[in-house]
Amino acid sequence: MIVTLVIACEAGFWLLLAGGLALRYLARMPRAGAALLLCEPVLELVLLIATVIDLKNGAEPDWKHGLAAVYIGFSVGLGRHTIRWADAQVAYRFFGGPPPPRTPAGGTARAVHEWKTAGRWSLAAGVALALLQGAIWYVGSDAGVGSLRAWQHKMLVVIGVNLAIAVSHTLFPKRIEEARARGPLR
Repeated sequence: MIVTLVIACEAGFWLLLAGGLALRYLARMPRAGAALLLCEPVLELVLLIATVIDLKNGAEPDWKHGLAAVYIGFSVGLGRHTIRWADAQVAYRFFGGPPPPRTPAGGTARAVHEWKTAGRWSLAAGVALALLQGAIWYVGSDAGVGSLRAWQHKMLVVIGVNLAIAVSHTLFPKRIEEARARGPLR
């Protein structure tokens, strides 16, 4: 049931995003579109409540409960950025809006971009870590929480990889001319 709900929440996210953008651009109702997009956190709340109820009813904590926590974390950390990205793409490609900002090719601007990206991914993984730890405390450490701990380790790897990328762009910045010669980045 939890996996089905995670899939339904992901599908719901994209449906709400498409509906919100359609209201904003096609129906020319930007406030209604924004209101629809603000309903997106309800999906995460439903998933969180269903996961807690499943655990409360005696379900053995496993990878599915960890997946729910990770999905919620990634929605919190990356959802707003994804909505902004999609809005900029739709405005530009279909409605004559300005071109979306490009990823900086190199230099300090690229390092700043990578630190912001690392911050979003770290927030996502941090929220997932907190939810996973809450689940571990909720069911008790003697209840076979190995799969939840495995998800925690994966979230630490996500944080580590993103921080390593940001540090590498800070310590070894690409020269802008050299990066531009390689071609455009998106």
